[in-house]
Amino acid sequence: MSKSVEGEVQSGVMRRRVRLRTAGAALGAAALCAAVLSPGGAVARPGSGATGPRPAHAVAAETPNPYAFAEDAKAVEGATSTAGSRMLVPGATYRSSIGHPEAGASGTGSKLYYRLELGARDNVYVSVTALPGLGSRVAFADGLKVSVQDTDGFDCDFKSVRFGTSRSPRPLTASAMRKLTPDERRCQGAGTYYVVVERTTNTRSPVSSATEEPSSTEDWDMELYVASEPSLVKAGPTTPPQEPDSGSETAAPVPLAGRPLPRAGGSSFGTARALGKGVWSDRIKAGQTRYYRVPVDWGQRLSATLEVGSGSRSGDYVTSAVVMELFNPVRGPVESADAAYDGRQRTTILPTLPSVAYENRFAPLDRVSGMRFAGWYYLAVHLNPDVGTRFGQDAIGLTLRVNVAGERREGPAYAGTARPADGFGVTERDEAAARNGAGGSAGGGAGTGPGSDGTAAASGGGDTAMKVLAAAGFGTGTVLLAVLGVWRLVGRRRVIRSG
Repeated sequence: MSKSVEGEVQSGVMRRRVRLRTAGAALGAAALCAAVLSPGGAVARPGSGATGPRPAHAVAAETPNPYAFAEDAKAVEGATSTAGSRMLVPGATYRSSIGHPEAGASGTGSKLYYRLELGARDNVYVSVTALPGLGSRVAFADGLKVSVQDTDGFDCDFKSVRFGTSRSPRPLTASAMRKLTPDERRCQGAGTYYVVVERTTNTRSPVSSATEEPSSTEDWDMELYVASEPSLVKAGPTTPPQEPDSGSETAAPVPLAGRPLPRAGGSSFGTARALGKGVWSDRIKAGQTRYYRVPVDWGQRLSATLEVGSGSRSGDYVTSAVVMELFNPVRGPVESADAAYDGRQRTTILPTLPSVAYENRFAPLDRVSGMRFAGWYYLAVHLNPDVGTRFGQDAIGLTLRVNVAGERREGPAYAGTARPADGFGVTERDEAAARNGAGGSAGGGAGTGPGSDGTAAASGGGDTAMKVLAAAGFGTGTVLLAVLGVWRLVGRRRVIRSG
């Protein structure tokens, strides 16, 4: 074969290779565009063969959702002994799991240890949210215990929580702290401390009733959140401020009236929907937990009333059908209330809470000591799965009447920086988020507007699509031209073949 002929052959082969590569790249770009521009904006993960998770702001769906972990949550494995335990850092969020007490060696352990390295000038708070799987069984006594211990095994603090009469698998949150107290000698110095997380159940006695089945023994996922609060520049009073008389309007505020505005809740602390003072509406399905957050500043007090709408059926009865819980800025439980449901509308009111004050931390009651700092307070609303079984799977309407009353006061003078830095206060950005209804990102930060609220945007993912296309820059035009070129090439081949 002559060099000229050989060169032409090679040139033809190269041209065909270039065309094939261009077509392949264009088809890949077309698939990407189709994925980006499709409703929901799901994009396939390379090599996975499946669509990736929806964005953090699109957490609400037609069926009950699993908990949306923080985007920046670090995976950490709990140890079954203090020896070899992994360190947790204030200001960070972690993801872990815990086994059932009856699972034995086959599980991950029902009592786990994590390590803290603390200084002598910070209050440190550890919150743990346990997440039973959807459809799993939980018993009355099933729950969670969280402790902070020193190196001698002394409990600096511990808290327990259980499912109780609802027996409904839902996110379960407990917290413990290392608190700086003038009158205490233990747990005040710098050094190593341990977080102990224990999954509890009643394993020593038979099932509490003939109708209650044993709880499921699969592992629970957990989200751990650690925050630190610096000590004060100068020590102040240790007596909680005197609240107004219980008969006054300030102590027992009347629920707000007015037409509700729609605000769809998130599925976790990190995706909680921001609410300000007002009347808000949402819808919830059986088995679902909705999260909301309200900014409460120093000197202010929060009240909330939850109304559950009537259903299309009535006559049956579910005890503890609706559970409403309040958590403070470090996700520490403050107060809770529940109500039965028989298909007719029901109202649940959180008991009157004290004004936010630093001195509240010295009170013996959780509902007072929990109101110890300004910041985002979280409302979680859960609807028992039995409601769906007895009244149908249609979503039920919720109305939240939120009131933030009282004059603002100056916050305490801290001697250092909190972690996270904006954890204990209310900023103008927080107030704007509450007005606009912003949702938190999965990392726990504030969203930027109605599109980041725990529901998909009304455009069906169009905003996400535009962001992805904008990120592609000028290459987007090239991609679209390549797609058109492929379609034209295919059309010409069809014409030639048909001819």
